Amino acid sequence: MPNFPEPGVIFRDISPLMQDGKAYHAATDAIVDYAKNKNVEMIVGPEARGFIVGCPVAYEMNIGFAAARKKGKLPRETVSATYDLEYGTETLYLHKDSIKPGQRVLVVDDLLATGGTISATIKMVEELGGIVVGTAFLIELTDLHGRDKIKGYDTFSLMQYSGK
Repeated sequence: MPNFPEPGVIFRDISPLMQDGKAYHAATDAIVDYAKNKNVEMIVGPEARGFIVGCPVAYEMNIGFAAARKKGKLPRETVSATYDLEYGTETLYLHKDSIKPGQRVLVVDDLLATGGTISATIKMVEELGGIVVGTAFLIELTDLHGRDKIKGYDTFSLMQYSGK
């Protein structure tokens, strides 16, 4: 959708995918297959669209899901990571007990753009001793070079868009 949420931005909306049960199921299955090939033991997703992608994957695999949340949303002791946005910074938090040392983790989100959110999530997982074996996305905006920020991590995306 052009010029949303502001002029010059092209919004890549996952809502039509989620509204189509068969398409949403197929997208989830593709990420599940990727995760199984990586022997994933835990899924981590950043607030809030990472929940939409990660929870059904975790459910299908019968493994846990850990939520990376914004300030004030998690009640127990946390670790945090701050990352840059076009207009400032944001901080994510993860419960300290959500990842076990040595646990094989897949970090998922709806979209890979600049990579800031995912690199912050990876940092927290690794601080807790988890092993990030991959990252997975429904959409990747290739012209924003998010892979550069998560270089060295295996990255899987279902759809890639570049520019307009």
